[in-house]
Amino acid sequence: MIGSTRQVRVWAYGSAVDLRKGFDGLAALVGGDLGQDPLSGDLFLFVNRSRHLAKVLLWDGTGLCIYSKRLEQGCFACLWREPGRPRLQLTMSELQLFLEGSTLVGKVELSPPAFSQKNLAF
Repeated sequence: MIGSTRQVRVWAYGSAVDLRKGFDGLAALVGGDLGQDPLSGDLFLFVNRSRHLAKVLLWDGTGLCIYSKRLEQGCFACLWREPGRPRLQLTMSELQLFLEGSTLVGKVELSPPAFSQKNLAF
């Protein structure tokens, strides 16, 4: 699995993508459609129309990396149910579940909200 020792955000692209795209094509989608910096260190998830292939783009500090996974049975969860929603933010746990083939990702919140000192009531 994709590992990191720091907290990163995961952005899922909100529509089907032609996954013949490589580094430059996916980075252009991140910068243009998602409005994010592909060199931020965040992870960016893309899925093809048939939902059998997924790619994750990330900057590891020295270069762009693409991780790819093809499911042999079943398909990935549909992340583009809401038209006009260009992106969906996931947690690392949700990304891991998604890449394992869980169909609940994007339908219900699977992870608790991020901890923040501001949320504490005294």
